[in-house]
Amino acid sequence: MNDIKLSIVIPSYKDPLLFKTIHSILDNSELGQKLEIIAVFDGYYPDSKLIIQDSRVKYVHLGANRGMRGAINAGILASRGEFIGRLDEHCSFGKGFDKILTESCKPNWIMTPKRFFLDPIKWELMDIPPVEHEKLVIQSGKKFSGARWPERDLEQKDVMVSESLGMQGSFWICPRKWFDDVCGGFLEEEGYGPTYQDSVEVTMKTLQAGGKLMVHKGTWFAHKHRSFSRTHREGSPENPSNREASWKYSLDTWREYFETVIRSKWKI
Repeated sequence: MNDIKLSIVIPSYKDPLLFKTIHSILDNSELGQKLEIIAVFDGYYPDSKLIIQDSRVKYVHLGANRGMRGAINAGILASRGEFIGRLDEHCSFGKGFDKILTESCKPNWIMTPKRFFLDPIKWELMDIPPVEHEKLVIQSGKKFSGARWPERDLEQKDVMVSESLGMQGSFWICPRKWFDDVCGGFLEEEGYGPTYQDSVEVTMKTLQAGGKLMVHKGTWFAHKHRSFSRTHREGSPENPSNREASWKYSLDTWREYFETVIRSKWKI
């Protein structure tokens, strides 16, 4: 009998913060052995001295670099949890985040916690107000992006779990059955390319199917601030990303739905 409640999939490409992220998950988890962490090494081997020996942590090695979307798909294929989570490899967490999220997430929801900004050198939260609600916008006419939604923050200030309309996408969870139903169990790798717009794809497919994107303000995670360097988002020498092509494909796929349906929900 499968007793895994949550599988957190971490696509990894040579990020030195991967194992700090895993330690933060383990240190703050309250699911015990019902938690499963799957780190996917996307065409590289890390320093074996850093490998964390814990029954809750599993490793998948891809013989060749597939890009972030392919690495996420490989991790999902290897996972067993009732809920699946997708996580960037440079994040820290609040105590009990995994139990709080899985106990409150409904069958047709995708859920993300309140998001702080992480100083990865000091490994501490930065003095920047956290992000709660976001809405999707078309940034510079080029791509979908999440933007802060202060009006919604104020309107829902006393509501712990509240509907949102966009997310940065570095960490979210949803029931596996919902992901299977709306996404067919995998992120698309054709069209979008190897790296970008995965959170837009999952959000749009969820909303189109009648589900909701929710933010839980009773717990949090912190994502590395953009002023610090990245590793995975730009692809690799073996598998370079074409972000403009990915952005265009996403816009071509979802612009009409965004313009006719999503914008009208900005007053929820």
